[in-house]
Amino acid sequence: MIKPVEIHVRFTDLDLMGHVNNSVYLSYFEVARVYYFGELLGLDWDWNDNGILLVRNEIDYIKPVLLHDKPLITIFTEKIGNKSFVLSYELMVNGELYTKGTSTLVCFNRSKNETVKVSGKIHESLLKLIRE
Repeated sequence: MIKPVEIHVRFTDLDLMGHVNNSVYLSYFEVARVYYFGELLGLDWDWNDNGILLVRNEIDYIKPVLLHDKPLITIFTEKIGNKSFVLSYELMVNGELYTKGTSTLVCFNRSKNETVKVSGKIHESLLKLIRE
């Protein structure tokens, strides 16, 4: 299991209400995704021929994250298709669920400019993230 990603809330993440702006959560999820893919696929992964495109996001805001909170994000695999997969995110603060979301991603070969099947290595890595 990959350890959850700790997010550092910045003052610029806040809105006038004093909590993290709703659009910032997508950046937090992206930070977590990049970390997880680095852990699963390595830093020398060929993203041109074995890339991933983000095609959909959904977020449920449960409790507001504040400046001094220490959010942790865990990622799970929800679904693996032929060319796409769905990841889910849980943002926790002090063991309590504050935000959850999902992303649909499609495997993409940038050199050929076309979608491709989920490769063996990516498929194998995604299986490691299935919730137990």
